[in-house]
Amino acid sequence: MKKEILYTALFASALLAGCQSNSNSKKENDSLAAADTTIETYTAELNLPAADTTASKNKFSKVIGWPDGKTPVAPEGFEVTRFASGIKSPRNTYIAPNGDVLVVLSNSERSTTEAIAGVVTGKSKSEVPGKSANTILLYRDADKDGKAETVTTFLKGLNQPYGMLIIGDKFYVANTDGLLQFPYKTGDTKITGNGKKIVELPAGGYNNHWTRNLIANADKSKIYITVGSGSNVGENGMEHEVRRANILEVNPDGTGEKIYAGGLRNPVGIDWAPGTNKLWTAVNERDGLGDDLVPDYITSVKEGAFYGWPFSYYGQNEDPRMKGKNPELVKKAIVPDVPLGSHTASLGLAFYKATKFPAKYQGGAFIGQHGSWNRSALSGYKVAFVPVKNGKPTGKPEDFLTGFIANADKGEVYGRPVGVTLTPEGALLVADDVSGIIWKVAAK
Repeated sequence: MKKEILYTALFASALLAGCQSNSNSKKENDSLAAADTTIETYTAELNLPAADTTASKNKFSKVIGWPDGKTPVAPEGFEVTRFASGIKSPRNTYIAPNGDVLVVLSNSERSTTEAIAGVVTGKSKSEVPGKSANTILLYRDADKDGKAETVTTFLKGLNQPYGMLIIGDKFYVANTDGLLQFPYKTGDTKITGNGKKIVELPAGGYNNHWTRNLIANADKSKIYITVGSGSNVGENGMEHEVRRANILEVNPDGTGEKIYAGGLRNPVGIDWAPGTNKLWTAVNERDGLGDDLVPDYITSVKEGAFYGWPFSYYGQNEDPRMKGKNPELVKKAIVPDVPLGSHTASLGLAFYKATKFPAKYQGGAFIGQHGSWNRSALSGYKVAFVPVKNGKPTGKPEDFLTGFIANADKGEVYGRPVGVTLTPEGALLVADDVSGIIWKVAAK
């Protein structure tokens, strides 16, 4: 009970901090609101079905790989090519200050408990098997022709890494169990100095919510870390969820940790909306309530806010499995900005901050949807796009990069998109982890 109270108290303090911060930045937000007066904001018309804890179905995909010459399909006016291939589980990418592309190689490692439950058997054909590579590769395109001439092992010996970040002469990588810091200088092709763990993070959990993503604010004075829940809906006891289902904020040296926002079941993708001070995240929502609950989403993240998990979903819709357990937090739960479909595994997020793509895409959000396994029909398995202007959605989600599903009836897929990253040249990199390919999408 004391730990449960501690968990709630952490949210209460975060909510209070958020109110104070929002007051301090009122002038900046007012000026952004004034700039938005000509923007027609999109509001989703969402009619959620009744929750049914007995209605869940599983349909695991089977990855068959990409045939020679075949690529995902982008809209007219775009070209899709292989930036890199033949690598084990490229999960996320990051662009260094000089344009080097850093690629994290990591994958889920199923626990004995999950194996007994049959999760491994069901997912074995839809995920990268075996031990995680725990490596970061560096791709260098020195002549800027869109193809990397050299590939080096930038860093190895990690523990399920995902998020990467460079601030000045420091390189950061988020392992599943902690934030590491290494000495770095622009142009390095390999980390040679000794690193240190500056933040301990809780590891493990339901369905392997192991990814920890990173981003810094504009002046590089704060680092934000995404940490997914350790359970589907708190079934292991909330004492095991302290510091989880949150976005954490720390100083670059790892000190000063606080909860920036909570109630986010599995936040992974994270980015700043261009032209604003608004942080956004892509959230992978809960299981076990039926085919069409609960929608994954992207949302702007208000400092100190609470987004429902595990007590409610999509605002103040109380989860029947947590009924009556925390009505006060349910009252505070914020409705997310944009629903993306249930069980789509919406994980990657990148705003388009360049000018190479047509005007409709500029300022908008690209979302890597890894694809469902706990729904009677496949959903996700694509890169979606949401038009956004001045930090506000202006239209509903639409398909951008498709063709990952080979045969929906048989559950066969060519690949599964995850991390999405914008290059300095204005192209989009899409990490397709199970096929070992990084796709590059560029305007013709």
